Amino acid sequence: MTHISADHLRELLHAGSRPCVSIFLPTFRTGAGTQQNPIRFKNLLRRTMEKLGDHGMEPVAAADLMGPVEALIGDGDFWQHQEEGLAVFRSPDLFRAYRLARSFPELTVVNSRFYLKPLFPLLSGDDHFYILALSVNEVRLFVARQERVSELDLGDAPRSLADALGHELTQEILRYNAAAPAGQARNGASSFHGQGGGEEAGKNEIRQFFQRLDKGIQDLHLDRDAPLVLAGVGYLLPLYREVTRRPHVIEEGVVGNPEGLKPEELRDRAWPLVAPRFTADREKAAARFADLVGTGRASAQLEEVLPAAHDGRVDVLFTAQGARLPGAYDPGARTVQVAKNGGAAEDLLDEAAVQTFLHGGRVFAVPPEAVPAPGEPLAAVFRY
Repeated sequence: MTHISADHLRELLHAGSRPCVSIFLPTFRTGAGTQQNPIRFKNLLRRTMEKLGDHGMEPVAAADLMGPVEALIGDGDFWQHQEEGLAVFRSPDLFRAYRLARSFPELTVVNSRFYLKPLFPLLSGDDHFYILALSVNEVRLFVARQERVSELDLGDAPRSLADALGHELTQEILRYNAAAPAGQARNGASSFHGQGGGEEAGKNEIRQFFQRLDKGIQDLHLDRDAPLVLAGVGYLLPLYREVTRRPHVIEEGVVGNPEGLKPEELRDRAWPLVAPRFTADREKAAARFADLVGTGRASAQLEEVLPAAHDGRVDVLFTAQGARLPGAYDPGARTVQVAKNGGAAEDLLDEAAVQTFLHGGRVFAVPPEAVPAPGEPLAAVFRY
């Protein structure tokens, strides 16, 4: 799977059986480094087996648990289609592998639940966006960041007008002209040659196409908090906006026929449309923290933030990428204990992020210097 959404994260959070194994690996997409991917993964798997032993699991039981994960090592096709990072999760009742457009430091964690903090940058709204390239002849969907773009499988969604409507198509649709040169705008005007009812009938068929396309895209369970940029000739974009159920469709679009554009060209044209949104959201949240420090509505103290996250009080949480703080939280006593030597302790920063997410809060996983409380690994704004 090459994308991960909030729904996927919830599935991982509700894995009922223990132990839960989380493995993260930076991967090479091209070049000689691709041959090292399965070798480094095999080394991580060996370390995982040692950790399972440290948790008291017998070697035979550990080998049985990790069998499906070990099988990936010899799957040549799997390693030929990598992105920047690989995240693998295994418990007695769940096995998921995600090839993601984000690199991860090598890490393996065995605990009572999956370790998810490395995934939050993919869900925090300041990391990725989607591009939907629309034409009646070809539909493509991409997930992108400023420096990366990957095409997503549309699943059962229709790839073209003919794919969506088939025998339902009428002659009215043939009046419509989609032959704009690749990447050139059509100034947003209608491109139907028909008049009156005929033109409207053609538009209605496109609306039907887009309704079925949108339904298929909804079934992919993409991250609903990530913005969507539409790319297509001018008259198509408002028709799609009329029918889509996605909540964050960027008002501007990449206007022009996208059929001849490479993914990188679409990303470069879409990025300026979403960049201000990403910057504004995070800066606004950081400004809220600065304004509320000292009022009881914001804190960078783990002893205050973690109970508040469990209570559902955290509206926004900043957490430092790469930072870990092993320890334990007692929900009954509402106390935090930081472990001196780590060991099998939970990561308390991960716990804060997970609880914030579960209660509908926003998690910004950012570089350490971007946490609005200098020198602290987290900062939170409370709802009340």
